[in-house]
Parts: sequence; C-alpha cells; structure tokens
Amino acid sequence: MEQDPKWYTISNASEVPSPALLVYPDRIKSNILRMVGITGDAHRLRPHVKTHKTPEIIRMQMELGIGKFKCATISEMEMVAGCGAGDIVLAYQPVGPNLQRFFLLKKKFPEAKISCIVDSEEVALQLSAMSVRFGLQAGVWLDMNNGMNRTGIEPGEDAEKLSRKITEMPMLSLKGLHIYDGHIKQSDFSRRQKICNDSFGPVADLLDKLKDPGIDDLKIIAGGSSTFPIHAMRGGVECSPGTTILWDYGYSSSFPDMDFLHAAVLFTRIVSKPAKGMISLDLGHKAMASEMPHPRVMLPEIGNYKMIIHSEEHMVIETPAAERLKTGDILYGIPWHICPTVDRFDSIFVVDDHKVERQWDVTARKRKITI
Repeated sequence: MEQDPKWYTISNASEVPSPALLVYPDRIKSNILRMVGITGDAHRLRPHVKTHKTPEIIRMQMELGIGKFKCATISEMEMVAGCGAGDIVLAYQPVGPNLQRFFLLKKKFPEAKISCIVDSEEVALQLSAMSVRFGLQAGVWLDMNNGMNRTGIEPGEDAEKLSRKITEMPMLSLKGLHIYDGHIKQSDFSRRQKICNDSFGPVADLLDKLKDPGIDDLKIIAGGSSTFPIHAMRGGVECSPGTTILWDYGYSSSFPDMDFLHAAVLFTRIVSKPAKGMISLDLGHKAMASEMPHPRVMLPEIGNYKMIIHSEEHMVIETPAAERLKTGDILYGIPWHICPTVDRFDSIFVVDDHKVERQWDVTARKRKITI
C-alpha cells in the first residue's frame, strides 16, 4: 500500500465538492489489524470512537473481533450500541442532564454492558440514586489522574477510600480503574515507555491494595494512542487507542516507532491566487482542526510552503509551487489532528481503488441522536 506514492488521489475528483474528508477502508482495516497485532488479542482492545464517530468503522472493528469500545459522549455511546456492541464505557464523568441520559441509554439497550467513569463521591452518589430510580445497576470505573491533570483522582489513600465507598453504594458496581495518560507524548520510545511505566506504578499499587481486602475482579482500562503499545505489554489491561484508526500527521511525525497508515485525507481546491506566490484554499477553520500550531496540514504535493492566513473559510499559503498551480486545482492534505477534523463534517467520502462512490455519515457528530 505504501509503495504507491499517490495512494490518496481519486479518479473522479470532478464529482466531489470541496472541502471534503476522504477515508480509505483498506487502510483503516490495516490499522485495525495492526492494533490487534500489538495487543495480541482483539479482546484486549477497547478503542476510543471519538476519532471517527462513524458506525461503519465500528462495524469494521467488530468484524475483526473487537467488541468493547470507549466513548466521550452519550451520542457516541448510542451510535456504538446501535451497531450491536456489547460493552461500552463512557470515558467522561456524567453530570447534569447527562446523568439521566446515561440511564435512558441503558434502558434503551438492556443487552449491552454500559458503564461510565467517576472521580468524585458526589457524582457517584448521584449515579447511585439514579440507579435506584431506574432500577438499573450501573457499572463504574474510578478515573485515575496519573499526571495529566485533566480529570481523575490521584492514586493514593483518597482514591482507595472512594473505591470502597462506591462498592457500598446501592446499585453501583465498581468495574475497575480507568487511566488516560495522553500527556505522555515523548517521541523516543524508550523514554516514553519509562515515563508511562513510572506513572502507572501508583495505579498498580492501588489495584493491589483494593484486591487485598476482597474487592475482586477489578480491571484496568489504560492508555491512548501513544501509550497503548506500552500498556499492551502488561497482563490484564485493556488498551484504548483512538487516533490509530485513521492516523494523522501529528502522530506520524511524533512517533516514528508506530507503524500505522494515514487513512483520512482532506480534499481541497484552490479558490484564489490573491498575490504573487500565494494560493488560497477552501480549507478554513470550519473544514480542519485549528487548535494546533502550524503546520495544521501536510500537503504532500507541495514540498515548500508557509502559512499566511488561516480563517473560517480560507487557508492562504505562500509557496514557489503557486507559479504552476491555477484556480480550481485540487490538492490533498493530511491533517495534523484528525479527531476534531472529522468532527467538522456531516459525512465523509469513501475511497475504494482511487474512486469515490459512497459516503458515510459521521453519525455521532450530533450531540443528540435520540437520547
């Protein structure tokens, strides 16, 4: 696949409006198989769906033996449950109306194991009360803060106390510990591995302490895309990569040890040539994630360029290639950050053998599907 330097091009470009996002099922399948190969068992994977938010990609993973998933929103959970997946965790502590939505989802899909994370006694008590109200037991995972400082409770005495309190709350079932260590992004694998293992140590100690007095069968969900190969070396840990499904320029340039394929490409046209040496693309903030520093996209057919303007609807770049390019010409770009880029599109164009003949809806882009 990688031997074709123009693997991303499409033969019927005149039929595709821009800006658009193209996806390549053969490369997606290859990435899924690589994920399975790293963990050694599809049952050890619990991929995050926030990267793609698409039922077809869920079904591709299920066909290859993956049956557990992780989600960031109730909408994503509803999409996954609608695909028939049997085990889904909400990796976001439900608060406000989302507490009730969580239980409405459980009620709608009683055959699925639907759980969530918690990191506070207040939310755990609210979950317990809602469980009693609905008559539905809720599985919960204690969310660990092992250095990212975004969510979670630090592993230690307070986490141990909260774990024991959860086991005593009516209708709650403590499933285990959840760890997302997205702050560990060192390019050098040995350094990344050491930091990951050092950060994981207190979590493993907490698990041992909880098992000692008889809280049995606790599991661990650990890692993101950059650390899941490290967690895969541990026994009894479920791994939660997400970006590996589609991959992006940010990850491929940062982690040379991770051999995944780019499987999503931005399709754009030149809409103007406003000055000498400049071209303007229809690739504004509304078509591509803009929270990262430049370069936010890699344009493989333009080797040398400088970002001049990036606004809502336009991206202006300065490049020597402007002399040979004309308004209306097509360019392809690999985004720096694919997850929020997918979220810009209601549907994505599917490329089979260099041709677009179908689209997939980005179903869970919606904040609400039915619940």
